[in-house]
Amino acid sequence: MQYSFLLFLGLLAFWLLLSGLWDEPLLLGLGLVSSLIAAWLGVRMDRSPTNLGNLGLVFRLIFYWRWLLVEIVKSNIDVVRCIWQPRHFPISPGLAVLPLSQRTVVGRVIYAQSITLTPGTVAIELGDGEVQVHALTQAGLEALRGGEMDRRVTDAERAPDAKVHADSQGDSA
Repeated sequence: MQYSFLLFLGLLAFWLLLSGLWDEPLLLGLGLVSSLIAAWLGVRMDRSPTNLGNLGLVFRLIFYWRWLLVEIVKSNIDVVRCIWQPRHFPISPGLAVLPLSQRTVVGRVIYAQSITLTPGTVAIELGDGEVQVHALTQAGLEALRGGEMDRRVTDAERAPDAKVHADSQGDSA
């Protein structure tokens, strides 16, 4: 019941923010009804989380996306330098297979898409424990081999008690 109410409030707030209609009673009423129906359907589809720990994932991903945005800007600058000053910043394409440390499919996809979103790098193939990457420069490949992006995605997807769970299975984290 608590989840249903929180879902309804979240949907209503989202609708109000996107619509920007604060002074039309009919449209406010329709937004209220549509949020109520969407929350009811969400509960009926049994898509509610078993705990509110998923909210922590949202916050961790927000911090990750902020970091990723900075990396995208830096990579844009590097690609522009390669294009405008090819003598000083030569293009040296490379292909590499990088290991994955993410435990979930969603985490692996977020990592692969983050690589592709970063200019100058493309995730070509996503396997079980590895991702094949093409980079415009060797420096781009070395940055990925450094593992900062991989570590940040893994930290974002991991619940606070995931390390204890992983240790109980005998995995090394």
